[in-house]
Formats: sequence, C-alpha cells, structure tokens
Amino acid sequence: MGLKQNLHNLKEKYKGTKMAPAFNAIHTFLYLPNETTHNGTHIKAADDLKRTMNIVIMALVPCLIFGMFNAGYQHHVATGEAERAMSFFSGNFWNLDNLWIGIVKILPLVIVSYVVGLAVEFIFAVIKGHEVEEGYLVTGMLVPLIVPVDLPLWMLAVAVVFGVVIGKEVFGGTGMNILNPALTIRAFLFFAYPTWMSGDKVWVQGAVESIGKADAISGETILGSLAQSQPLSYSVSDMFFGFIPGSVGETSTFLILLGALFLIFTKIGSWRIMLSSVIGALVMGFIFNQVVDFGWIGETSKFYGLMSLDFWKHLLIGGFAFGAVYMATDPVSASQTNKGKWIYGFLIGFVSIMIRVFNPAYPEGVMLAILLMNVFAPTIDHYVVQGNVKRRLKRAKVKTA
Repeated sequence: MGLKQNLHNLKEKYKGTKMAPAFNAIHTFLYLPNETTHNGTHIKAADDLKRTMNIVIMALVPCLIFGMFNAGYQHHVATGEAERAMSFFSGNFWNLDNLWIGIVKILPLVIVSYVVGLAVEFIFAVIKGHEVEEGYLVTGMLVPLIVPVDLPLWMLAVAVVFGVVIGKEVFGGTGMNILNPALTIRAFLFFAYPTWMSGDKVWVQGAVESIGKADAISGETILGSLAQSQPLSYSVSDMFFGFIPGSVGETSTFLILLGALFLIFTKIGSWRIMLSSVIGALVMGFIFNQVVDFGWIGETSKFYGLMSLDFWKHLLIGGFAFGAVYMATDPVSASQTNKGKWIYGFLIGFVSIMIRVFNPAYPEGVMLAILLMNVFAPTIDHYVVQGNVKRRLKRAKVKTA
C-alpha cells in the first residue's frame, strides 16, 4: 500500500510534465489503472494491453527455461562431457550444470534486451509526450530467444536500438509499425554481423572461443548440415523435443506447440495464421519431395539435402515453429481479416520453405518470409475487403432488380 501511494503521489506531482509518461508506465505496470469510463462502453473486459502482453510472455517462459538447459546441454555434448538425451525426462539434460551455463549466458541477453529497449521507449515517450507503450514487453522477451547463445551483448544492444527506432518509432510506435520489431532486430543482426548469426560456430556455448584450437567445438544446426547434403544425424524425438543446436528458444517444437495451444485458448494468437502457416510449409515441402522422387534433381545438386527431407520434418527443425506461433501472429503487422489471415499464413509457410531450400548460404527462411508478408499484409486485407464489397454490391443489385 505504501509503494502504491508513493507512486500515486509521484504521478500527481509530475502530472502534465514530460516525466509523466514514465511514472504512468511504472504505476500501471504494477497496478490496474484506477480510472473509470464515464461514457457508454460497447465492450467490457478485465484485461488491457499490458495484461495481454503478459499472457504472451507466460507462453514464452517454458521456451526460455528449456533454452537455458539446452544451452548447457549442447555445450557438454560438444565437449564430450555428456551423451545425447534419450528422452524428454533424461537426467543428463535436466541438471544444474546445464542450467547454470544457460543462466550465465542467456539471462544477460534478456536483461540487455529489456533495459535497452525500454530505455528507448521511455525516451521517445518523454520526448513526444505520450504514454509509454506496452508493445516492447513481448519484443523484449522474443529477441533473446531468437539469437545464438554467444551473441555479444553490445551487438544485441545496437540491434535493439535499431529495431525499436527504425522498426517502430519512425512509424508512430506500437500499433503503427508495419514490420515485426523482434524480427527487424534479428534481420539487422544477420545482415550487420553475419558471422555471429550463421555457420557452425555460433549455436553452441564456447564454440566461438574455440576457433583455431585443436579441440574446436562445432555446433552446426540441422539446416546447415542438410544444406551441405550431409545425412540427418538427429532422431525425430530429438528434433521434436528440442535436443538440438539452434537459437535460444526455437529448438523445442513440443514446448512451442504447448505455447500455441495456450495462446489459442486465451484468444491471443490467431489459430488461422498458425494452421495456414503449417499447411503452406507442408505444401512447399511436399512439392520439393515430388521433385526429388521424379528424378528432376540429382544427389549432386546443392539443393538435394533439404529438398529430399521428408516434408513434415521441416516443421520440426529451424525456427519455423517458433516463427509461426509467436512472430507471424503479431496482431499489428499481420493480416486483420479472417480470409486474409489464411492467405497471409499460407504464404509465410510456403515462402519459408522455399527460401530454406533455395538459399544454402542462409538455410532458414521464416524470418525473411514473415517480414516479406508483413509488408504485403495491408495489400492482402485490402483485396479481401474489396472482394467482400463487390459481392455485397452484386447481392444488392440482384435484390433491387
């Protein structure tokens, strides 16, 4: 009660000043606003934007915790100190040594992401004189989950500043951006610091420091090895549960699936976009399988490894599942109409696998596919709405005839 009263006093003290947005943000983050609507309302609900964002964060927490264990586990496997887990409940995965490595490496990424991103948000709120927007609450959690574990903190800080300023604020802030801010940050990292975002030395903790040493650690992802036409070295169980190298929170399809069900149940995430993304990926993967089966491409082709992969396995590797659930469903940058969501999601899945196969230098397409469809989402909705208008006009003419 004392803290709440002190914050309320500060809020009243700085009311009408440039610092008012900062105090309002802290006050409403900790407590529900004590304001009531005096005019008539159409929708009554107990939630607000902050609580909606918190639900998404709750759906991301299992991926974060698993990523911490997996960071240590992949390090110990690469150094020969641990065997591959045989099941989701394997003791050599869920141990404190693995967790400690994950905490030391991943927690700083989370802290830097939030501190830098929220600082930029506060600065722009004070300068523009508007309330601090809640959109970065989710972005701040997403960013550490879609980067390699050993990414230098200063690179992350620079990318976050770029993503928040260029990806959000120049468009007017939360609700106005045309690109997913988290993917904008990752795209900046990929194109500005490509050696830290691809290859076989960035996905396992300690691999970068071991370059040039006799016992160098290699942590190549499944997509990287398949792009070089190497045989698949992980079981379906490993890929589904996430015992594979990759970005911090993108490896466990099982936990991502649980997060998807939670978001659908709470009506936060669009099941249409998720399902249509999966359908699009399966269709593109199936087409590539048919190309291989009909002998239109030989084993010597640089595209053979990923083309010949069973079409449904594309859902279990890389960042596709994570992107389809947590990135493609961003309510601001995604399509808004129901039919548009089906088209938008399908094209994301379709283009993701296409880029994954045809770009061996960057064997992961979900980031670029989502950003591309973010740009086309307004166009998709425009034609969907225009189609509905034309059909209604035709019905109206028939009735009046």
